[in-house]
Amino acid sequence: MKLNDTKKGILCIIAAAFGFALMSMFVRLSGDLPTMQKAFFRNFVALIIASFALAKRGGGLKLSKASWGNIFCRCFFGTSGLIANFYAVDRIGIADANLLNKLSPFWAILLSIPLLKEKPGKVDILCTLGAFTGALFIIRPTGVITETLPALVGLFGGFGAGCAYVFVRRLSRQNIKTPVIVFYFSLFSCLVALPWLILDYHPMTAQQWIYLLLAGVFASLGQFGITTAYRYAPAKEISVFDYTQIVFAAFLGVFVFAETPAALSVVGYIVIIGIAVFRWVREKNAA
Repeated sequence: MKLNDTKKGILCIIAAAFGFALMSMFVRLSGDLPTMQKAFFRNFVALIIASFALAKRGGGLKLSKASWGNIFCRCFFGTSGLIANFYAVDRIGIADANLLNKLSPFWAILLSIPLLKEKPGKVDILCTLGAFTGALFIIRPTGVITETLPALVGLFGGFGAGCAYVFVRRLSRQNIKTPVIVFYFSLFSCLVALPWLILDYHPMTAQQWIYLLLAGVFASLGQFGITTAYRYAPAKEISVFDYTQIVFAAFLGVFVFAETPAALSVVGYIVIIGIAVFRWVREKNAA
């Protein structure tokens, strides 16, 4: 059976979602290691893979003066979002952490106003407010900082990812290729994490090495998979399938870590994923 571009895009984005969910699982399985150490090895693997992709593709790493500011912001916000996500994954359920990270499209809507000069409609604004309401069910502020802080950090992880996506869009308008963006992001993240790695390195067992290397491999699958997906089809046709990552993460949480999502978390999942499906259907009908 021959697949059209939309179906190829859907398969790629589901593969990317599965890759990111497995990345979260292996980050958690790597145990009681510093967050920055985990971030370094995750990005070091991605840096190697991106380097091979660049060598195969050719074209070099040269950027125009107008692109350097955008690549720095993409790297800065992407790195801060990734570190925040890793911190949350280690301290709350992986399904909760993944869903808070998946608020990034709603952050991107807000950030596109000043950064891309794109004015969202009333429905987009209402959807964004609804998504953040759903996030409150997951965060469940209790006044106990040890319970609320990791969820708020996870929320910031989604903000960082949303900022990064906006700057990726700006770079795509400047015709900067995907392997170049992934290479600079991975290199920047490694350099940021390196001082912490040197000052607070925790020796790792062979099993921990394997888990972190696998986290990097599956993170690379996610990065390249999602980029390939959007090359096949526009976001309005396939973006909702990115939320399958929450389903994968929830199953992994149950079967690998024996995590049972809280009832209010499930309400939050339904609200946020429901709003994402609503926006997808609405955009397809409008098209």
